[in-house]
Amino acid sequence: MATLPNPLPRLATDPSGRALGLELPPGRLIDATNEGAWHEPLLWHAGRSASSGNWARLAGPASRLGLLPVLVDVGDQVGGPDQWELRPGKMSYPGDHDADEVLAGFWEDYVADASGVEEDGPDLEPTVEDLEETLAPFGPDWPGLAPERALSADPDVRAAEIADRLLEDGSWFEDPRLALVPARRSADIPAALGWPGPLNHEDDTAVLCAVLRSWEDRFGVRVVALTYDQLVLSVAAPPTTRAEAEAVAAEHFAFCPDNIVQGHHETVRAYAEHAVQDQRMWSFWWD
Repeated sequence: MATLPNPLPRLATDPSGRALGLELPPGRLIDATNEGAWHEPLLWHAGRSASSGNWARLAGPASRLGLLPVLVDVGDQVGGPDQWELRPGKMSYPGDHDADEVLAGFWEDYVADASGVEEDGPDLEPTVEDLEETLAPFGPDWPGLAPERALSADPDVRAAEIADRLLEDGSWFEDPRLALVPARRSADIPAALGWPGPLNHEDDTAVLCAVLRSWEDRFGVRVVALTYDQLVLSVAAPPTTRAEAEAVAAEHFAFCPDNIVQGHHETVRAYAEHAVQDQRMWSFWWD
């Protein structure tokens, strides 16, 4: 994947980042990948848990250097990014992929797999009848991209708001740390890291980042948090009607089928109502 000049190596001799115009707490540079140490750091993350306001204070100065913020969880059962088996050498470039073509391919593959399976018993692959119920109000043909929405908030302000919300009591994050990643845009962060979260769905995360870029453009999303297998986005232009939400939910289904078929809302229609419409945060999990 093509990358920008990486300022992170300078933190090895200037951990506070003052020479870069930053004021960083003690932290770690991470270069661990599934193939050993990468030739330069992939990210920096703080050595202590994030607190409210950290994102807003650091995002502006860091982004001017080409370092973009993201929360990373170091406290779940897998551990932090040094244990994630990052795969930066396997990534393509998000700009080389078309979001509509990517989602159409995922949708068509899922439909083809479901249509070719006989019903052998419970809890196996979806049958044709299951698929019709799951995809309604859509059919087996890819419905296309949802229309762009007008922003209801500044995307970067919304990102800081959602980051602070994830730090509140009751959040599913065990030990979130503020991290900085060298990337052109927020949507590229997973590919810049070589994040393996969607590995069982798509092993080139840059393909999914092409969709994130499209959501950035149409819905003002930002990548706010990552765990080993979970992605959290802030949304500055969420759908506000049922029809708009269902169109976006179809994209979510193609992007991450596990969100629906293994989630709390097991149809596109129910998922749209509860997880998309008027929601300022979207989250995705891959089995």
